Amino acid sequence: MGTSERTAKLSASPDLFQNRVLNFFSRVHPIVPALIYVPVIIASYWIAIADGTGIWTILGLTVAGVFVWTLSEYWLHRLLFHWHPKFKGGDKLNFIIHGVHHDHPNDRMRLVMPPAVSIPLALIFFAIFYLVLGVPNALIVFGSFLAGYLTYDYTHYYVHHFVPKTKVGRKVREHHMRHHFQDHRFGYGVSSPLWDHAFQTVPRSKTTPARGEDSSE
Repeated sequence: MGTSERTAKLSASPDLFQNRVLNFFSRVHPIVPALIYVPVIIASYWIAIADGTGIWTILGLTVAGVFVWTLSEYWLHRLLFHWHPKFKGGDKLNFIIHGVHHDHPNDRMRLVMPPAVSIPLALIFFAIFYLVLGVPNALIVFGSFLAGYLTYDYTHYYVHHFVPKTKVGRKVREHHMRHHFQDHRFGYGVSSPLWDHAFQTVPRSKTTPARGEDSSE
């Protein structure tokens, strides 16, 4: 495959459904998540502050929300996005969920999570936060959780279409590119490699021996 053919394949994904409406909603312009969730984040903090929530409580819950997001990002990517069901049609389901992105990773319209997926997931997490913390504390955790999600979505978009200038940015991009082009069983963190280090799924460099291999070989 020539360079131009490979570039075209990486950038243009096929339709996922025979239905035009479903296909329309499976492609998402990158601005859409911000349009949906930035107002929700602002409203969440506004309501909590208006309710008299103290600054230290807000800061603590904000850190907690971001922490929960990073852990959720890792496990959603590892368990859901890379789920390979064994039942009939499982391969097709895997392709729809995430396989299409691995086959065509530079398609600009398939780099952020479709609202048809992100909104139900957001409602599930909000319900959990509400049951555990109640209002207004759940609103702060939810708002910062969504901020973490947006950071993930736009970090993902950025590393696929731009080359970062900073050392940290280059490391984040390399981490994700190794997930795509070296071994998709490693490097599940996109916005942060924290949990890859914790769960020993950091992609190895070419000079690093594979886990279990003798480095002297």
